[in-house]
Amino acid sequence: SRAAEFTTYAPLSVLCATWNVNAKKLDDASSDLSSWLFPDDSSPPPAVVAVGFQEIVDLNAVNVAVDSKASQRSSLWQETISRTLKTRGSYTLLASVHLVGMLLCVYVSAPHVAGVSNIHTSTAGVGVMGVLGNKGGVSVRFQLNDSTFCFVCAHFAAHRENVAGRNADFQSIVAKTAFEVGEEAVREGVKSGSLEQWSEGSTSIGLMDHDFVYWLGDLNYRIDEALATDDVLRMAAAGEVEELRAHDQLNIERFNERVFQGFEEGVIDFGPTYKYQPGTDAYETRPDKKLRAPAWCDRVLWCATHNPNHTKQLSYGRAELRISDHKPVYAAFEAQVKNIVVARRQEVYGEVMRTLDRYENQSLPKVDLNKTCVDLGLCYYENKATDKITLTNSGAVVAHFRLVPKLEESELCKPWITVSPTSGMLIPGESMAINFSVTVDNDTATKLNTGDEVLEDILILRLENGRDHYLTVSGKYARSCFGMSCTDLVLISVPVRDVPLATKERVEFEKVHLPAALSVPKELWRVVDAIYDKGLHEKDLFLTPGFGNELKQIRECLDTSSDFGGFHVHSMAEAFVTLLSNLSTPIVPSTLFPTLEIDQQNIQPWSRRFLEELPPIHYNVFVYVISFFREVLLFGQSNHLTAQKLARVCCNCLTNQAEAEKEKVGGKAQRSMAVIFLHFLTTQSI
Repeated sequence: SRAAEFTTYAPLSVLCATWNVNAKKLDDASSDLSSWLFPDDSSPPPAVVAVGFQEIVDLNAVNVAVDSKASQRSSLWQETISRTLKTRGSYTLLASVHLVGMLLCVYVSAPHVAGVSNIHTSTAGVGVMGVLGNKGGVSVRFQLNDSTFCFVCAHFAAHRENVAGRNADFQSIVAKTAFEVGEEAVREGVKSGSLEQWSEGSTSIGLMDHDFVYWLGDLNYRIDEALATDDVLRMAAAGEVEELRAHDQLNIERFNERVFQGFEEGVIDFGPTYKYQPGTDAYETRPDKKLRAPAWCDRVLWCATHNPNHTKQLSYGRAELRISDHKPVYAAFEAQVKNIVVARRQEVYGEVMRTLDRYENQSLPKVDLNKTCVDLGLCYYENKATDKITLTNSGAVVAHFRLVPKLEESELCKPWITVSPTSGMLIPGESMAINFSVTVDNDTATKLNTGDEVLEDILILRLENGRDHYLTVSGKYARSCFGMSCTDLVLISVPVRDVPLATKERVEFEKVHLPAALSVPKELWRVVDAIYDKGLHEKDLFLTPGFGNELKQIRECLDTSSDFGGFHVHSMAEAFVTLLSNLSTPIVPSTLFPTLEIDQQNIQPWSRRFLEELPPIHYNVFVYVISFFREVLLFGQSNHLTAQKLARVCCNCLTNQAEAEKEKVGGKAQRSMAVIFLHFLTTQSI
C-alpha cells in the first residue's frame, strides 16, 4: 500500500506481432516486414518487439516427431526480423524459442538492454496425446528494470466446432509453463511487488507470475456456427465487422469467463485474418478447396496482473503480407515500467516492520505463571507427589498453549513425571492449573540408586504465536531398600535412607560408616523375624494381600530402621514378597532357568549345579528363603499352605517375570523352575 513512496514509473512501448505463415518462406521481394513490425511510421520505434510465428514448418508427423527443419526455418525468420528492425534502430535479440512450428523472438532496443535481467524460456506441448508440439505454446520471460514481462506465442486446436479444445489448450499451457529463475530472482520479485509473499523460498514461477503477460498467436477461434459460412463470407467481404464480432467464439468464451480469465483484448476493427488465397487479398472460395468461414484466428491479448491501468493498447491491426493463408496481426502497447528507489524502499520497509512489530506485540498471546519451578520435596518409593502451576491469560487475545518435547527428543518429559493437561486454551483473564505428579516406580528407583537418574527435568510450555516458558520439575528421592540389589543391601548396616545418592557424598559417607558384611540384607531378616513373631499359623499366609496403607508404613520402617507397629501379618508377608520381587537383580536370574525338561532322573544333579552357579549373596538369600518357607510348611494344618503353593510364591519373589519375558524365556522353562523350587522345599538338602 506504500509502494508509491519508493516507486517511479516510466512509459515503455511494446509491439506484439503474430503470423501463421502456413510453412511458407519469404522470397527476396517480400522479405521486408516493415509494414507489419513498424505499422505507424509517425511513431518512434518500439522499445520491446515480440514476434511470434505459427506453422514455420508443415505440421506433419515427421516434423512433429523430429526437429528436422524447425531450427533452420527459425534461423531464417530471425535473420529476416533482425534485418527489418535494423532499418529503424539498434535492437538486441533477448531470446528465441521454438517448438515444431511455433517460434517466438523477443528484441529490446539498445537504450533498454542494460536494464534487462533474468531471461528465461519455456515450451509447453498440448497437441497429440496432450504433449506433442504440433499445438501448444512457447514463452519468453525477463525483467526490465523492476517490472517483469512474459510473452507467450501459442497455436490452439483447429476446427470451427472445437471450442472446448481451444479452451483446454489455454488452461494446459498456463499449467505447464514454468520458469526456473532461482531463489534470488524470486526474492527480488517479492521485494519489487511483482510476486506475492507466498513465493518466498521457491525457485520457479508460473506464466501468470509477472507484471505484464502478452499472449499472441493463432488461437484458432472462429465465427460461431450460428452464422452460415456464406453469410460470414459476405459480411467479411463487405467489412461488416461489428456483426461478426458479436459471433466471435473468443469474445463469447471470454464474456462467459471460460477462457483467458483476467486478460483484455482491444476492439477488432479489421477484417478476419483467415482464410485467404495465398498470394492474394481474397478469401478462399475456390471450388477445389474446402470452403471455410473467415475468422479472426490470429489474436493478441494482454494482462497487467497487478494494475490494469499500467498497460494501454495504442493500436490493433493487421498487415497485408500475402504469402500465407493468414494475415499477420500486430498490437502496440504502452506499459508503465516501474523503477524501485532502493534507499527509500529500505526506509519504508523499516517503518512498516516497526509498525507491524508494535501491532504484533499488542496481539501476541501472553500468560503469567505463578511459578516456573515445581519442587516436590522428598519423593518416596511408589508414593505419588503432586504440585501445580497456575497459568493466567494476561494478554488481550486467546492464548493456546501446549507442552512440546525438547530438541531431538520425542517425549514431553521423563517417564516418572505425569502432566495434565498438556495443552489448552485460555480466554483473556482466565486461569488454569497444570498439575504435575511424580511417582518413583521400581525402574526409576533402580536408576536413582545407581546414579543413572536424578529427579530433575525441564519442560517446555509453548504459546502458539508467543514465547516459550521453561518449567523445572524436581524432587529429592528418599532412598528405599526397594529397587536396590541384595549385593548393595548386605553392605549397608545403617538405615538405607541415610546413605547419600550422589557418588561423591556416598564415598565420604562410607569413610565414616564402613561397609558391612551381612549374610543377607538386614531388611529381609527384619521382615522374616516379624512374620515369625506375628504367627506362621495364619491362614493363607503369603496368599492373602495385605493392607495398602500398612505396606507404605512397613517400607518406611525398613528404610529408616524404625520399629514395626502393630501391622497385620498379611501386610508383613506381602512386604516380604514385594521386597524380594522388586530387587534390581532377581535372586534367580533367567539365565539359570532350566534349558531341559526336569524329571526325577535329572532333578537332583541339576539342583546341585543350580546352587553352585548362584552368586554368593544370592545363594545366601535363596537358602534363607527356602529354609524360612520350610518352617512355614510345618504349620500347614493351620495356615493351609502346601509346598506347591509356596513354590508359586518362590516364582513370584525369587525370579523376575518381566525379565524372563524380555529374555524370551518360555513358559516351559518357568514351569520347570517351579518344579525346582518344589524340590528344594520338600526333599533337597541345602
